[in-house]
Amino acid sequence: MVDFDITDEQRAIRETVRSFVDAELMPQEADFVRAGGTATFGHAEIRALQARARRDGLWGVSTPEEYGGSALDAVTQSLIATELGRTFLPFRFGGEADNILYYADDRQTKEYLLPTIEGERTSCFAITEPGAGSDAAAIRTTARQDGSDWVIDGEKTFITGGNDADFAIVITVTDPEKRSRGGFTAFLVDRSMGWTSSPISTMGLARPATLSFAGVRVPDSNMLGEPGDGFRLAMEWIGRGRFLIPSQAIGAGERLLSMAIGYATDRTTFGRPIADNQAIGWMIADSEVELEAARWLVLKAAWTVDQGRDSRHDCAIAKLSGTTMANRVVDRVMQIHGGMGYTREMPIEQFYRDMRLWR
Repeated sequence: MVDFDITDEQRAIRETVRSFVDAELMPQEADFVRAGGTATFGHAEIRALQARARRDGLWGVSTPEEYGGSALDAVTQSLIATELGRTFLPFRFGGEADNILYYADDRQTKEYLLPTIEGERTSCFAITEPGAGSDAAAIRTTARQDGSDWVIDGEKTFITGGNDADFAIVITVTDPEKRSRGGFTAFLVDRSMGWTSSPISTMGLARPATLSFAGVRVPDSNMLGEPGDGFRLAMEWIGRGRFLIPSQAIGAGERLLSMAIGYATDRTTFGRPIADNQAIGWMIADSEVELEAARWLVLKAAWTVDQGRDSRHDCAIAKLSGTTMANRVVDRVMQIHGGMGYTREMPIEQFYRDMRLWR
């Protein structure tokens, strides 16, 4: 029998994160939107907020204890992601690194992993290409060996954090004959080695990047893992986010539905609250039902991760359910708020545009 009742410790962590989001992040939303996603919420401000959160123990939530992290279980990480999902500000607690960076050797650990955990370096993960999105095995960026170096040529696109990163984890083709059966290799590539980035404008606040590699020389010592191990590392990196994204969606859905209930109760037309209208009640009820279903699917996916099982099936179901649910909820919430929901005076329209990305 599976017991999904959270522990007292998990409940305390959730409340700590919720208080942080309410006090430190939500008050900055309006200025952030008016400034087009920049304003006072820059790198220095994020670092200051992360330092503040660190004093509350919110640091390295998934990072192994040997690196100063909390090594929290997947269920607790899901609860944290849900609380962070209640705001659209692009904030994450510090002390984190890409999960596949833990395959770094001793030199790479000192030069890349540890500085990333401490916030002194910024990474991005580069696998997606103009012709290779969900079909990761179709990537065309190549790395050919030239003496003790590898020369990388190609283009990556829609790379999260690519505009700010000072190094990239790049998945390349090193043996075209093998492809996903051992033909891909991962490299740690400093921006100073020659790659460039350009921002991609989107309908939301996300600003992914296109990365260009033209004859970028990378020393053999910057290979992450073993030759031909790139596809496995890429799938491990991708897999980690499959239960965290729908966890965020649940947080966003909860906040939005709470707003809708409050507005429907206070807003009166023809002498009575609009909450008394059956059509409004249906939208609120349907949203809560879908939210509850998504909560359990996400918890099950995170629990499966904690059990050390193959979680791909459960995580894929959770991601599909959670992200589509959130998009339906935000549409209903905007409808309930009428014209006010469409304005930038409220966060609904921003959630509306940003949440489309999750699907």
